[in-house]
Amino acid sequence: MSQSPGTPSLLRGINDRAALDLLLEHGPLSRTRLGELTGLSKPTAAQLLTRLSDAGLVITSGNSQGGPGPRAQLYAVNPDAAYVAALDVTPSRILAAVADISGRTVGDFELPTPRRAGSDAVAHVLHALDGAAASAGLPRHRLHRLAIGTPGAFDPRTSRLRYARHLPGWHDPHLLDELADRVGVPLVVGNDVNLAAIAEMHVGRARQVDDFVLLWADEGLGAAIVIDGRVHGGATGGAGEVGFLPVPGTPLVRDVRRGNAGGFEALSGGPQVLALARSLGIRASTPQAAVTKALTTDGAGDELLTTIAERFALGIAALVSVVDPSLVVLAGRVLTAGGPRLRDLIDEQVGSLALTRPRLELTGVTDSPVLAGALQTALSATRNDVFDTIQPRGQHRPARHATRREP
Repeated sequence: MSQSPGTPSLLRGINDRAALDLLLEHGPLSRTRLGELTGLSKPTAAQLLTRLSDAGLVITSGNSQGGPGPRAQLYAVNPDAAYVAALDVTPSRILAAVADISGRTVGDFELPTPRRAGSDAVAHVLHALDGAAASAGLPRHRLHRLAIGTPGAFDPRTSRLRYARHLPGWHDPHLLDELADRVGVPLVVGNDVNLAAIAEMHVGRARQVDDFVLLWADEGLGAAIVIDGRVHGGATGGAGEVGFLPVPGTPLVRDVRRGNAGGFEALSGGPQVLALARSLGIRASTPQAAVTKALTTDGAGDELLTTIAERFALGIAALVSVVDPSLVVLAGRVLTAGGPRLRDLIDEQVGSLALTRPRLELTGVTDSPVLAGALQTALSATRNDVFDTIQPRGQHRPARHATRREP
């Protein structure tokens, strides 16, 4: 049932949501403090808290230091009001987590997924999801939403996974429908790097930043482009697939779809960084280990850091020349392994290659950023549903699945 602007029920709903957001931001608050933050009178704040308590959205949470009495009573969002789940999918494993509506992680699970033909993506998702739910002490039907991060991106026009041939079992055009049917809860699927950018917006370096680029360097390369506070996915989900970006210093790749690679990745991808390190006499088993070793290796280490800084700067310069962001976040294990020293070297090179000069920062989300972004995506959508006290309960109709990349 729609509400006319300015009706009492609509205004109550707006006040309810503002109060719930404040409780999430500040933690438990007294009735007096909540009234001060919302600008509501004491009687109105009391009525609001009663209404939210009756709806199961708010619980009492002890007393303030002022002592007993209704004025000292603290209120908090009821963490049991809803739960969400998230998965971070790679070719070798799936990380899964469950969070309550407050954002606290209450369960986790890791499922190894060795690469092999005929891999059953649906079975893996269900296994990981049930493992995380069991860790949280919850049956699957208690979950309100699932968000999944994968390499590549699902084309919204065809529902096919693109830009990620290395993910076995995920390329069936009916996969999203099958997942939605089998999972049994609303489902959102997003690109892993875009989800890392969402985490960066909420708990990392990009808080209150409207326009930024996140460059991810690990085994492969990817980028997330955020414009006006929203991740830009592009017409086919391919915005930010910078591994295909033609850059100087590499052969021009004419058929990138067949080879699933391009110039920038051939220059700065993980295998290329490791090969360069070994050519300089730096022995390591992974590209990030090679970069870490370079920090304490005079001569060869200096050359490795300078060279990869020049290579990364080529791609960043192309990005900032088009997008003109105020911030570039450096993420992924290769870039974070170089720490402030590599960041400064890249910054110097970008400054000489690009007309604009964005701020370069190392990521502020170092613990499972893709999983953190997926959880945030699921939480944002679920809070919009659960915290809506205008719409009668049971009348929300979230989509069965989507490929959006914004919260």
